[in-house]
Amino acid sequence: MVIGMPHPWIPNSAIKVKEFMMKYLGISDVMELFNDVPKELMIREPLNVGFGRPLTEYEVRRKFLRIMGKNKLFLDPPLFIGGGFCLHHIPSALKYIISRGEFYTAYTPYQAEINQGVLQALFEYQSMMAELYGVDVVNASMYNGSTAAAEAVRMALRVKRNRKEVVLASTSHPEVISVIETWLQGLGVKIRRLSYNRDTGESDVEEAKELISKNTAAVYIEYPNFFGIIEKSVKDLIELAHDKNALVIIYANPLALGIFKSPGELGADIVVGDTQPLGMGLNYGGPTAGILGIKYERELLRQLPGRLIGATKTYDGHDIGFMMILQTREQHIRRERATSNITTNSALTAIAAAIYLALLGSKGIRKLGEAILGRTYYAIKKLSEVPGIKVPAIGNSKTIFFREFTIAFKDNASIVVKKLMKEKNVHIGPPLSKFFTDNYLVKCSLVCVTEVHTKDDIDYLANSLKEVTKL
Repeated sequence: MVIGMPHPWIPNSAIKVKEFMMKYLGISDVMELFNDVPKELMIREPLNVGFGRPLTEYEVRRKFLRIMGKNKLFLDPPLFIGGGFCLHHIPSALKYIISRGEFYTAYTPYQAEINQGVLQALFEYQSMMAELYGVDVVNASMYNGSTAAAEAVRMALRVKRNRKEVVLASTSHPEVISVIETWLQGLGVKIRRLSYNRDTGESDVEEAKELISKNTAAVYIEYPNFFGIIEKSVKDLIELAHDKNALVIIYANPLALGIFKSPGELGADIVVGDTQPLGMGLNYGGPTAGILGIKYERELLRQLPGRLIGATKTYDGHDIGFMMILQTREQHIRRERATSNITTNSALTAIAAAIYLALLGSKGIRKLGEAILGRTYYAIKKLSEVPGIKVPAIGNSKTIFFREFTIAFKDNASIVVKKLMKEKNVHIGPPLSKFFTDNYLVKCSLVCVTEVHTKDDIDYLANSLKEVTKL
């Protein structure tokens, strides 16, 4: 680049502009602005990074496309990867609406008088989620499902402030459990793990009778659980917890609630979830929004983290206005008594979830749930016919599966099979060896089937597994 030419992406980088600014500031060298930095920490020569020179927009685009071209796309058939985040169809209308400037560039709606549209959209999100999860109050979103779960457990401990134990179902997602355990460090809280029956894939109710005590603040369950199982014993676990005056937290897949009873209807005190199935792509795991709701109890409401959007009538009663009515964050009035130190939320993805649910409607989400359920059982039937594979690996013929299920291979071959399947343009997983060391579980892998998988896709999966397991 010619000396004196401005950098194409750095403002005020032209020499004459720099000289004018330095003269105005009364300095002779730009480095005078950094006199407080120790000299031994100063970089004396340009770093050897990038491509040796600034690239034009066209050159950057070509290099980017060349790198992206190395990615392997699994579009036909679609991904069969499970483990909490699964591939779902995203309506084109959703992408268009969420890209509107009113939503896409908006931040936290601090000034209600100029943010009525965003506030109303978040109010609609709260209302739809509350109806879907069967509770009275849902906040205007958390970061994601795992942190919403951790926030829920911390909230339960604040409500049951004299209790120092929580019971976590071992059928829960290991990564969500890991986040909860991290958030509980330093609180002096004892974590009790509730084991499960491998034949049914459900939590052990008899063991729960021993684990849940008068010192238990909360019991945490997932619905469906990590193995894709709708636990029929959830109602029993809720009753056991309530008998000891403990709170129940249920992490639920929102799409499952189109056809199964809601956590609130089952008796959950706190509900959590993730909006990823509601119009969010996979995107390497994010961004999504965390769902967190409660039944209406004053003590729970006082300890609810995040924020709530409320609606009221104008002074003359002619119009409805929206505003933030609960902001128990540390940079607001609560300070050190804040219920959470999360300083923002996932408003854009929460609004995307509201748009997705509005596009589906109540009948649409039920039909979608039925479609996923039907495909799940068709896949279980087809894969159970493949010699040398046990399907389901966890659970039995009476177990209820939704969207995900486990398959077991011989001789710890799940990773090898996954690699061979990839060569056939089929992606399954994850192998449970990623999360567990149990001798049986390391032979297993998860498979996910959603509305994007056709009968031909599932047949191709079964035939590919049949070929691979013969090798």
